[in-house]
Formats: sequence, C-alpha cells, structure tokens
Amino acid sequence: MKKTIFLIVGIMMVLWLSACNGGDNQDVKNGNDNSGATTNETDNDNTEDITLRFAWWGDQHRTDYTLEVIDLFEEQNERVTIEAEYASWDDYWRKLAPQAAADDLPDIIQMDQSYIDQYSKNKQITDLSPYIGEQINVDHISENVLSGGEINDGLYGFNIGTTALGYYYNPELLEESGIDDFSEEWTWEDYKDISEVAAEAGYYSGGGVTDAQVGFNHYLRTQGARLFNEAGTGLGYDDDQLFVDYFSMQQDLVEIGAGETPDKASQRTGLEDDALVTEEALGGTGWSTQFMGVQQVADSTLDITSPPGSDSENGLYLKPSMYFSVAENSEHKEMAAKFLDFFVNDVEANRLMMLGDRGIPVSSEVQEELKDDMSEAQQKVFEYMEWVEENSSPMGGIDPSTAGEVIDALQGFAEEIVYGQVDVEDAAENFRNEAESLLSE
Repeated sequence: MKKTIFLIVGIMMVLWLSACNGGDNQDVKNGNDNSGATTNETDNDNTEDITLRFAWWGDQHRTDYTLEVIDLFEEQNERVTIEAEYASWDDYWRKLAPQAAADDLPDIIQMDQSYIDQYSKNKQITDLSPYIGEQINVDHISENVLSGGEINDGLYGFNIGTTALGYYYNPELLEESGIDDFSEEWTWEDYKDISEVAAEAGYYSGGGVTDAQVGFNHYLRTQGARLFNEAGTGLGYDDDQLFVDYFSMQQDLVEIGAGETPDKASQRTGLEDDALVTEEALGGTGWSTQFMGVQQVADSTLDITSPPGSDSENGLYLKPSMYFSVAENSEHKEMAAKFLDFFVNDVEANRLMMLGDRGIPVSSEVQEELKDDMSEAQQKVFEYMEWVEENSSPMGGIDPSTAGEVIDALQGFAEEIVYGQVDVEDAAENFRNEAESLLSE
C-alpha cells in the first residue's frame, strides 16, 4: 500500500514539474519576459548563438569603420555574429522594399527620416520604448535627441547622431567687408543688413533658394510654425504671409547679389566648388556636421555660429542624422537593442567612427571622452552643438511619407519666384493647394 502511495505521489510531482517548465518555455516562445519587452527569446542571458543581420547605406569609408565596430561588438559578445548588408543609397532602398514585403527585413536597419513613417505605419519596424532604460542606456542622452524618432506613442527610430542648422562664415572676409562678428542671437533684420553689406563688397551671404525647404522650414520655426503639421496631414502654418515674406526676402537677396541664382548654384559640383571654399561667399547656412568637410578643403580658417533668426527660442532643433530601427520580424530584438546601445554609448566604438560621419554622438559622456581626439574644426562643431542643445526646441513630428513630393513642389515654386516667373502671392496659394492635396493622400 505504501509503495502505491509513493508511486502516485511521485507521478504527481513529475507532472507538476513538467507543467511548470512547460509554462516557462511557452512564455519565452511567445516573447513574454519580466521586463515588459516583447522578444522571441531572452537575449540578455546570451546562452545561445545568435546571428543578427545589420543593413546600412553609405560610402566605403562608412562601411570600413562600421565593420570594425561590428568586430569590436562581437569580441565583447562571443556568441553573437553580425552579418553585414550594405549598399549605396539607391540600391539600399531598392533591396529593402522586397525584404519588407516578404517579412524578411534585417534585424537592425539604418533608417532615414524620409522612410521611417512608411515603415512604422506598415508595422515593419518595432517600437523601441520597452528597451529604453533596459538594453539601451539613455542616462547621457537628452530627451530632445530621443524624441526625434517618436511616431505617435512609440519610438520607432533610435537617433544615433545629431546635427543642427548652422551658419558657416569666413572671419577674414567678414572683417574685410566691415562687418562686426555675429551675435549668437542675430535677427532676420540683422541678416538682411549684413547681406546688403556683403553684396556691396562683392560676396554672397548665403541667400537664395538652394534647398528651399531647409531655409523655409527654419524661417517658419523661428515664427512658431513648421513646414508640416505634427500629424503630417497638412502644412504646419496657416498664414501664407509667412511664405510671401520669406521668399520675397530671398528674391531681393538674389537681385542685389547676396544670393546665387539656382542656375549658378546647380553648376557647383562638390565641396571644392562650394562658394565659401572659393571665397565667393563670406557665409552660408548648412548642417553642422557638414562643416568639417567644408573646412577640410577650404584654404581659410572658417567658423560656425547660429543661423539668422536665432533670437527666437523655437528656431533650432536637434535633427537626427539618421536612425537605427529594429525589424518587427526580428527574432532577437533584445540583442539588436543591445547593439544599438553599444553603437551610441561605447567610447571605443565611437572613436572608430571618428567623429561625425553619422552625426555628432548623442551621448554627452561620449562627446566628453572624444574631445581630446578632435581637430580644431571638430571642436568648433562640438562646442556649437553643445550650445544648440541648450538653445533648441523639440523637433516635432517626422516628415510624412509624401514629404519628398511636397519639397520638390516647393523648390519649383521658389525657383520660379527668384526668376520672376510667378508672383510670390500666387506661388504661396498654388503651393498650399498642391501641398495640401499631396498630404491628404
């Protein structure tokens, strides 16, 4: 009798233990863990071999150092292998589209502002919010930086580098023209006055409509508006007088010789031919991370300051140079998030990237560690970006999926205005009609 009782109890214990173990395995299989993150396995335990695919676009220089960063990560994570997939810009997106359609995207995807809205709406990239503060340390990353990848209530792109609009200038030509140094908070009226003096001295001041969207959006932000509304469903300004004022100003600057015509600008083929490098311009607006490239080919020592309209607290923002996203189809989301953390927070990895190809490092701790490695031009950019971080507003919503078509339309109207082919008031109305039609699709 006792043997029978022990046998029954033993069988019951085996069944109970089996049920408990089965429940644990099912939780892992279904992607449930105690952190609240949705994953297909517990990557942090790192007890199994994991292969991640990582895709990016870029030139050979970017590819070379990215492969070195991958090697460094694999050295620190012996069970992880990262397979690299890289291409030029056009080939990259042509390859990514069918992968997305087949639910076979790489685990980690270098993502651009022009595409992130589309991929998030199609549920092809995952919300990274559950990994923030877990696999991804953001202790030294500002909220303005993080918010650049937010769409609706989720974080679908992790900002891996930042840039901001700045005004490059040649101090020698500035002095030669009789212009005092710039204030960090110069106004649009200051800009027009300086432009007139520059034109009289025979120099451009950066006026004109090259990349009309960049200049116009900055102007709108200094007026408390934006090119696109937060939802991306329409224009972000209601008063067309803002359009009229900005493009009338640019038309005037081109007429007095302070800005290039679109034809003249289109003849410039590279950095060596930039008007600032050839000393045809005493200054011009551009993204801060491009400053180092311009300085490298310029004979004169250049400097960088805030762009016109910086008396407004709303003008400048930290623009993501690019994002990293994690594919929704990835079976190793936690490990992919861990790689993102490594990319932005590891000092040696950022030293391999050598300061700025993917934007200024987003971690203030990494920035501080790299200061001793910087050239004079790099130090200027880092110091400027530190100032911007303290004097900027949130970026706001990302560009809608039809932004490219809207921007093309804006550029066309801007060039017609400069050449006197359309009245600026008519252009303002026509642009609004075309843009609203595109954005409502």
